[in-house]
This record gives sequence, structure tokens and C-alpha cells, in this order.
Amino acid sequence: MEEKIFTRRDFLRGAAGAAVAAALGSGILGEAQAEPTAKVVLIRNAEVLAQPEKMPEILQFMLDEAVKTLLGTDDSLEAWRKLIKSADVVGVKSNEWGKLPTPKALEGAIKRRLLDVGVAEENMDIADRGLLNNPIFLKATALVNVRPLRTHHWSGVGTCLKNYIQFVPNRSSYHDEACSALGKIWTYPIVQGKTRLNILSALTPQFYGRGANFFDTRYVWPYKGLIVGTDPVSVDAVGAHLLQVKRIAFFGEDRALDVPPSHIIMADKKYHLGVSDLSRI
Repeated sequence: MEEKIFTRRDFLRGAAGAAVAAALGSGILGEAQAEPTAKVVLIRNAEVLAQPEKMPEILQFMLDEAVKTLLGTDDSLEAWRKLIKSADVVGVKSNEWGKLPTPKALEGAIKRRLLDVGVAEENMDIADRGLLNNPIFLKATALVNVRPLRTHHWSGVGTCLKNYIQFVPNRSSYHDEACSALGKIWTYPIVQGKTRLNILSALTPQFYGRGANFFDTRYVWPYKGLIVGTDPVSVDAVGAHLLQVKRIAFFGEDRALDVPPSHIIMADKKYHLGVSDLSRI
């Protein structure tokens, strides 16, 4: 059976939209109002997974094209300079979950551009855990948030908002009510106002799972994409919708997640971190 390629039109189709509204709540596909909009860039490359030795080069190209499009420039370094200054201390918040970590080639592409804009190597670090004892993250003036797109037992989906749970010492206390308070983490001084770029690696997303630390290759597919934006809520809304559309295509119905990813809407409506309404993205 030939794999269906999902386009932007698929994201906004009525049938899928109705299903997302049911899964995520009425807020995510509410009627467009005179409210702020957000820009998210989805970029795909058919060859990115074909040859491992070429992945770094292709991912660098994909990331540069996404950032140029996001910032509206013709030059990748000009775009990165709009995000990061040479004097910044930069923490790259990655994700090292062993079954589906942030690709090292993607971490390398980010580091390369940080060096190119003049950030000193001693003023940057790429890490997932131990951030509250990491001197770079403690004094960071800028953050880049990058992780794989997947389902998640406690939050429904593992996306950019969830990736910052390592910035708090009492992580389990954010698991209540489907992790609805994840957005609060983004209001703490260690991260507030510092995130310059959010990147969801959708190279091989996991679109379905049940239970803690669930992983099954049957529910991972080679989407070969990156989802990039400055607004973490919008990036996550697009990522969550992509997973849902894939579940519908794979199962013939929208199989329920362990919990609905309501934290995305809460990050918008309660914590005002961005736009969750797909019609305004």
C-alpha cells in the first residue's frame, strides 16, 4: 500500500479538524477571531533517512531553509542572527530518551549555526538532563528547544512544551491532570522569555502508544520532516495534529491516546504562551 503524503491541506481538512477538536478540546480548532496568529514551518526531505552519512548535510539544509522561511530572509546566517546574538549564552535543550532521541545530526546542525553567528563554544551546551546543575543553562540568555515528536503516556504527546520538564526539580508533580500545568514551567525565570527557536524532529515520529515508556516500531513512520517555529504552542499543535491524522490513516479511526494533550490548549488559554488554534497558525 502506498504511503499517503500529508500536506498542509490535510492538516486543515474538515473531517480531520473535527476529530482534532474532539481529541484536544474545542479550543484548538475554534473559530478564527481577531487574535494573534503564529507561523510554523514544516519542511520535509525525501532523502534525509536514505543514507546515514548524508544526514548531517541534509538536516543542515532543512533546518536552514526552515529558519529562513520562518524569519523571512534569503540568507540562513542572517536568519540565525535574528534569533541569536554572538554575546548570548545558549542552552540547547535536547532529548535523550533512548528509544527515540533527538538525532545527533540535528544537534550538530544547530551547534554549527550557533558557532557561525559567533557564539563562543564555551558559552553553549547541548543537554537534556541535569539542567538545574548545568552552569550554561543556569546563566543562559537564549535557549533552543529541540526534541522528537512522539506520543507520551502522561501528556498525550511528547512535544516542545513537555521538553522543558527537566527545568523543574519536582517533575512528577506536573503529571497530574494530563500534565495540564506544563505551560507554567515556561513562566519560571530560568526559561521565561529565553526560547528563540522550537524544533520538533518529525523524521520518524511515533504516532501511537499506550503506557509509560511505550515504543513499538509498528507505530513509527518515516515522515522525514522538521516542524519549526518561535511559538512552542503552535509548533506543538501542528505536531499533535500530524500524529492524529496519521492514526486515522493507519487504523481507519482515531485511536485514543492515554490522555488528550490538553496541556497545549492550557499553554495558550491559561499561560498565554502562544496560539493553539490551527486556523490561526
